[in-house]
Amino acid sequence: MLNTFLKYLQFEKRYSVNTLTSYQSDLHQFVSFLENQYQLTDLLKAEHRHIRSWIVALMQQKITPRSINRKMASLRMFYKFAISREAINHNPVQKIQALKSPKNLPQFVHETDINDLLTLFDFDDDFEGQRDAFILELLYGTGIRLSELIGLTLNDINLKSGTMKVLGKGNKERIIPFHATLYERLERYLSFKKNVFSSTDNDPLIVSLKGEKAYPMMIYRVVRKYLDQCTSIDKRSPHVLRHTFATHLLNKGADLNAVKDLLGHSSLAATQVYTHNSLDKLKAAFDQAHPKA
Repeated sequence: MLNTFLKYLQFEKRYSVNTLTSYQSDLHQFVSFLENQYQLTDLLKAEHRHIRSWIVALMQQKITPRSINRKMASLRMFYKFAISREAINHNPVQKIQALKSPKNLPQFVHETDINDLLTLFDFDDDFEGQRDAFILELLYGTGIRLSELIGLTLNDINLKSGTMKVLGKGNKERIIPFHATLYERLERYLSFKKNVFSSTDNDPLIVSLKGEKAYPMMIYRVVRKYLDQCTSIDKRSPHVLRHTFATHLLNKGADLNAVKDLLGHSSLAATQVYTHNSLDKLKAAFDQAHPKA
C-alpha cells in the first residue's frame, strides 16, 4: 500500500521529487518506529495510540512542532488514501490534533544590503563568478524556489517578452517577468557558459563547474558565500532571497494577489505572512512622523 500511495503521489498528483522524498521519509520513519517499538510491520494495522506514542518520541528527540505536524500531514494523507482504496475502514490519525508552533516571521535581507551586493560587489570575471552573480540576481529578482531554479532550461526563458516559465509545486506552470539587470546578467552568464561548455536549449540553465546540472547543496553554498558578506541575519539560504523578493515587493506597494501569483502560492494565506514585515515598516514610519506617536 505504501508503494501504491507513493506512485499515486508521483503519477496522479504529480508531486515534485522533493515533496515525494519528504512523504517517503516521513512514512518510512513511522514504519521503523512501529517495527522497533511494537513489532508491527504493516502500516495499515497502526492505531491511534501508536501514532500518539510516535509524537511523544519525536518530541523527546527535540523535533520541532512544525516538523512533527508535517509528519502527521503525511500520515493523514496516506491513511485517507488507504480508506479511499478500502484497505482500512477507519483513520487512526483522525483525532490527532496539530501541535502549536511559534509563528516566526520570514527573515529577509534589507534592501540596501542586497542592492550593495548586486551592484557594488566585484564578482570574478570568469564562468564561476558570472554564474554566481546570475544565481543571486535570479533568486532575488524572481522569487523562485530552489527546485524551480535547478529545473530551469534556456527554453524556459523568453528573451523577446522578458519572461520566464517556471514549473512549480504540483507541476503548475507560471510566467514571471524579469527586469533589465537580470537580462544583462543572463546574457553575460550565457556568454561564459557557451565558451566553457557545449549545451543545447534543453540542457539545465544552471550548471556546476563540471558542466553538470546544479544540485541543492551547490546553490546553498553559493548563496551563503555571498550573503555572509552583506547581512548578519541568522538564515542565509536560497529561500531567504525568496522571502526578500516578496517583502520588498510589498514594501513598495505591490498588490498582495499579484505577489501570490508571482510566488506560485495556491492560497493567499501563504502570502499574507509577508505583510507582517511590511506592517513593521509602516509602524516605524508612523512612529517617526506622526506628532502623537
